[in-house]
Amino acid sequence: MPPAYVKPYVKRGKTDTADAEAICEAVTRPTMRFVAIKTVDQQAALMLHKTRDLLVRQRTMLINGLRGHLAEFGIIAAKGPEGMKAVTAALHEAQDHLPELGRLALHGIVDQIRQLEAEIDRLEKRILAWHRASEVSRRLATIPGIGPITASAIAAAVPDGTLFRSGRQFAAWLGLTPKAHSSGGKERHVGISKQGDGYLRRLLVVGATAVMRLARKDNASRSWTTKLLERKPAKLAAVALANKTARIAWVVMTRGVTYAAPSPA
Repeated sequence: MPPAYVKPYVKRGKTDTADAEAICEAVTRPTMRFVAIKTVDQQAALMLHKTRDLLVRQRTMLINGLRGHLAEFGIIAAKGPEGMKAVTAALHEAQDHLPELGRLALHGIVDQIRQLEAEIDRLEKRILAWHRASEVSRRLATIPGIGPITASAIAAAVPDGTLFRSGRQFAAWLGLTPKAHSSGGKERHVGISKQGDGYLRRLLVVGATAVMRLARKDNASRSWTTKLLERKPAKLAAVALANKTARIAWVVMTRGVTYAAPSPA
């Protein structure tokens, strides 16, 4: 059981006896929710994902540091992978005009970035191999906006999709649904709750953003996105599309089917 759901049953104080009593009381509640137990293989797959995510963030920090240090010497390039190539090329061209201590520090950062990129590629290959071996992950990858990385992360993090009563509950577990607030008989919805696994939520939003780039094409699966973009900002539409993608993923997991694009009206 999630500890946050058991805490309200603790009467007073923090003792082993009070905790045990609260657990016994909470487990008998008919509306209590339980955490699915992952297999060792699923835990290992999630370790690959978390390690890759950590290395990607470290690579971003090193790239930002490299760009900042080079800017002190007037070497500036665009952002992104192409900008990184330009910065590295500019460093090699201007290294004869840089102080020795500066060259030593900058080349050290470049070497670290290359090592991280090699390690990230190695982890992604292992994740792709796990994805190909998982039947659930392969079915999830048929959904627009979900690739091997996102599909394998969902398959590893959600061992049993039937624990969720509906696709909306699954999306709410990921924190992609609006947070309800009511007081004095007045109900209103604010921003998304951002509860649950932030890693999965981020992957789904990134995938939804990629789908939105193709929203202009005449495709039934993207017509809903196109209409939403006409009324809402792009970021809000990306989160809404991620919410819809999560609900589709729940159907694919629980019913054992692959994604089928809706037929045009």
